[in-house]
Amino acid sequence: MNTPVWITATPPATHGELHIGHLAGPYVAADVLTRFLRADGEAVRFTTGTADHAGSVEVRALRHHRKPEEVAEGYRAAMVADWQRAGVEFDHIVGPRKDRGYGRWVRDLFSRLYARGVIAPRTRLLPYCEPCERWLHGAHATGTCPHCGAVSDAGMCHECARPNDGGDLLAPRCAICDTPAVAKRCRRLYIPLEPFRDQLSSYWNMVELPPRLAALCESLVEDGLPDIAVGHPASWGLTVPVEGFPEHRIDACFETAAMHLFGYDVTGPLPRRALHFSGFGHSFCHAVLLPVLLLAQDVKLPQEFDVNESYVVEEGVGEGHVWALDLLTEYGSDSLRRHVLQTRPHGRRTVFQRDRLVAARQELDENWNGWLGRLFAAVREECDGRAPQALPGGTGWHVLERRLRRGIEDLREAYGPDAFDPRRAVAILDEMVRSVADFGYVNAHERCRPTTECGHHRALAAQLAVASALAAWARPVMPEGADRLAAALQAEPGRPVDWSSLLPPAAGTRLAPPSGPVFGF
Repeated sequence: MNTPVWITATPPATHGELHIGHLAGPYVAADVLTRFLRADGEAVRFTTGTADHAGSVEVRALRHHRKPEEVAEGYRAAMVADWQRAGVEFDHIVGPRKDRGYGRWVRDLFSRLYARGVIAPRTRLLPYCEPCERWLHGAHATGTCPHCGAVSDAGMCHECARPNDGGDLLAPRCAICDTPAVAKRCRRLYIPLEPFRDQLSSYWNMVELPPRLAALCESLVEDGLPDIAVGHPASWGLTVPVEGFPEHRIDACFETAAMHLFGYDVTGPLPRRALHFSGFGHSFCHAVLLPVLLLAQDVKLPQEFDVNESYVVEEGVGEGHVWALDLLTEYGSDSLRRHVLQTRPHGRRTVFQRDRLVAARQELDENWNGWLGRLFAAVREECDGRAPQALPGGTGWHVLERRLRRGIEDLREAYGPDAFDPRRAVAILDEMVRSVADFGYVNAHERCRPTTECGHHRALAAQLAVASALAAWARPVMPEGADRLAAALQAEPGRPVDWSSLLPPAAGTRLAPPSGPVFGF
């Protein structure tokens, strides 16, 4: 990888469809940052993958009497389609069962780490289901987290993000038959983290971790860094390439962390910045295991983390009503993207409330589309549908210009990686639209003045300049509507989010507004 900026988002497990929590978490936010940086001229690589070999995939297959590969491939295809519908554009989505050479690459990495002593065998207790005759690892076992007391799978607690070794899980039960598990000794392969104590501590001090993630990392060091199992006796997943473990598969957490490095030449030039977007429950793989995989290969990569909390469904709303596909079909990508950015669970858990999603669509319909509809209608009636032969102006134009200049500075800060705040970006864009809509209302009365020179044309040119700018400025948040607006104004899509985009269409340019709403539908 030789791009200055590398952005990743957590690879989701392919045991179900994407829901609104996925979009409100890492994916739309990471796409916003990617689009902003690219429009600014930065070379960015935006990647993710799908965790096809997660234990939850096999559990779903067993429950529905299907093959795990069928479950993984079906939901992967659905996820990729939903990302596309939501306007989340990855450069590459690693497909563990599709990308040529992927399995060999993961096993080669595993073998190299074993040869260097980074991976070592240990004998520990692991839950076992006697009726199913199956070792219980990952999603195969449910119980109570020994660290925080939350309901947890074996291996990793998605509430406190701390690992457990399966045998540490309290009151484990089989996820398939619900039988209480028995603890049996099992020889597996581990990565002992304690030898990386100094390197990890130095690394975590070097990067600016979000406070909750910093607290997790510091508590891991204080309590003694654990040994992390990277293989299990199982039938689903990539085979462990180490003699003596013929029935073992590589752990999904190890694979998910390693997946980010697939196609990345660790011996080549490092990216200037690496930014990882993930939910807190998955942050261990990104903030602990991924750095260990790099440090074990003598690579110290400057990395940053954007960690979101959980986005839960309000009581009384069924899960089937919050699938990404259903909401995208009903509300469109513009409404859904701006809604999940406004309610993004950054620093705190948030609850999905449909009335707030409805309000997001109303904001677009009443203010954004209302103003643009009036503007396009005025240009059609007064200028035969062409950009007027006038410079931007009108009553209050200089005041509006000053506000927009201040606004674009705040917007760039909200979009930028150093103070990334997409919720703030949405608020700034809304304020810009309300301000220019007020400007349009005030200057519409110019048409009633009995003068030979129509001053209203200057106000129309000013509004067209703002509309052209919004096609660029709003694109990171709402790319679908922004591109429709750019096409209507005959403007180039993907222009920088800066003052240079505040230019009206050339005089005489025939506008081509869409037959329906510009933003949303």
